[in-house]
Amino acid sequence: MLTFPGVVRLKATANEKMVGFIAGDVRPREALGWITTIGVLPDFRRHGIAYAMLSKCEAEMEMPVVRLCVRRSNLSAQQLYFKAGYKPAGVWERYYSDREDALVLQKDR
Repeated sequence: MLTFPGVVRLKATANEKMVGFIAGDVRPREALGWITTIGVLPDFRRHGIAYAMLSKCEAEMEMPVVRLCVRRSNLSAQQLYFKAGYKPAGVWERYYSDREDALVLQKDR
């Protein structure tokens, strides 16, 4: 995914070290962007890095609707997404390899 053309790819650095990344898949025919992956190193979490990357990725995708998936058990990530304006849009049952459900969240921009 990180090498596909048309994908917005961003990274966050601290002291010349990558501490976070995000990728967004732009789907113009659907007027939709998908946040396909986001991650921040544990020591750098809760410093606003994920929120900043999410906001920048949304802006660079320039889509009226943005969606993402999050594990049902990942309450801290859900809290971040709700703070950023995402709302529940569905559930993909047994989506992850360990069969955990994915919550589909959507933001209308």
